[in-house]
Amino acid sequence: MYSSQPSPHERRKSRFKKWLSKLFKAGSANNGGLGEDNMVRPPFKKNEDDHYWAGREKEELDQSIASSLAKDSQRPNGQKRPGTENDEDLARSLHDNLNPSKEPPYPPPYAPSCAPWDYNARGCRKCGGCQRDIGSGNYLGCMGTFFHPECFLCHACGFPITEFEFSLSGNNSYHKSCFKELTHPKCEVCRQFIPTNGAGLIEYRCHPFWSQKYCPSHENDGTKRCCSCERIESHNTRYVSLGDGRSLCLECMESAILDTGDCQQLYHSIRDFYEGMNMAIDQQIPMLLVERQALNEAIEGEKHGFHHMPETRGLCLSEEQTVTGILKRQRMAVRGLVGIRTQPQKLTRKCEVTAILVIYGLPRLLTGAILAHELMHAWLRLKGFRHLNPEVEEGICQVLSQMWLESEVIPGSRNMPSTSTVSSSSTWSYSKKGGKSGVENKLGEFFLHQIAHDASPAYGAGFRAANAAVNKYGLRRTLDHIRLTGSFPL
Repeated sequence: MYSSQPSPHERRKSRFKKWLSKLFKAGSANNGGLGEDNMVRPPFKKNEDDHYWAGREKEELDQSIASSLAKDSQRPNGQKRPGTENDEDLARSLHDNLNPSKEPPYPPPYAPSCAPWDYNARGCRKCGGCQRDIGSGNYLGCMGTFFHPECFLCHACGFPITEFEFSLSGNNSYHKSCFKELTHPKCEVCRQFIPTNGAGLIEYRCHPFWSQKYCPSHENDGTKRCCSCERIESHNTRYVSLGDGRSLCLECMESAILDTGDCQQLYHSIRDFYEGMNMAIDQQIPMLLVERQALNEAIEGEKHGFHHMPETRGLCLSEEQTVTGILKRQRMAVRGLVGIRTQPQKLTRKCEVTAILVIYGLPRLLTGAILAHELMHAWLRLKGFRHLNPEVEEGICQVLSQMWLESEVIPGSRNMPSTSTVSSSSTWSYSKKGGKSGVENKLGEFFLHQIAHDASPAYGAGFRAANAAVNKYGLRRTLDHIRLTGSFPL
């Protein structure tokens, strides 16, 4: 048996291996991840024991390397002992392990494959907001990228999100309050968020034409509704009271007709409209603008006729009555219209039609549509159409009302008369109001929508049947068929 002493080189190599094993153990004990996504992370801190042992190990390793280099420098001609090149490389590797970079140069192994974990060339995290390096201090990890806390901004208001909870929509982040402002519907009447019902669902009402969204409670809490366009009064507007329980919005008030004298020119222009369609009304039929109560009293004294409930706005009177008409234009005050002057008028029967009554205070286009409807009742009675059922009579009267509205709102529409006399209605509106505004045209479209979508059997279903017959056979042939059979042609 024999034994041999290890060479100095082997002893030094063995000593390096022991240091290496210690370093790997220390590194595995102190190795930390980046933390979970979507959390605020403070800078990494070592405890006091870690600092102590790391310092001791580094000091001993530096002493060993310095001693080895000193011995090599004493060899003649600066020669190095064989194998020391590998030792120096190993020493440099150990030194790099003792002084790792602060940030890994690659994404953490648990990062989603689709996440844009941005690191720069030095291995520092890159802020997804300002695109600058994230150095020491807190940072955020969200949506697969990093942010400085002051760079994690709300997409709506532009201010930093500091709350623990926030909302995401696509790749955009929001304060919860900002996201609610964007997505939760608000009532257009009270301007508050529409509350949820018992089932946790957002329930609201929406006007089919105006698309006005409002809380269901406003239908029964006394909130005013315009008697013309049906829109509900909002908190930042005030409707005009007409003094008889009705209210009018300011847009409808712009073209409202308030007394009989103001309505006469419109009335005669609609008579000209009938004449242009070869349906002239030769008799001079009085027309009065009346209050709501006077109209209701006239309806009660009328023996014949079908009336649209719950609100009748016009009447073709065939009985002799005394009716109170409005003679003087009202003026606007803070509480509504004031200065109204009325006068009773005895209406005597000179033909099948005694008078035409229309409720006051409605916009010009709606007043004209009512007059066109009631004049068709007058024309039917004067031409000997007898005992028509409500669906036929009201239906064909609604067709004439629609045709007049279309001539005002949609120039050049179907078979409209083109005589100069018929155009006086439009001339009147232009000379009086300076031209029909977009607001008035929109009101006209709404009144057409009302006629087309009326749900009542007489005014709704009757109109749709009459309109289909007129579109297929024309107005003259349809009227001839009604005279002979009392019904619409199929």
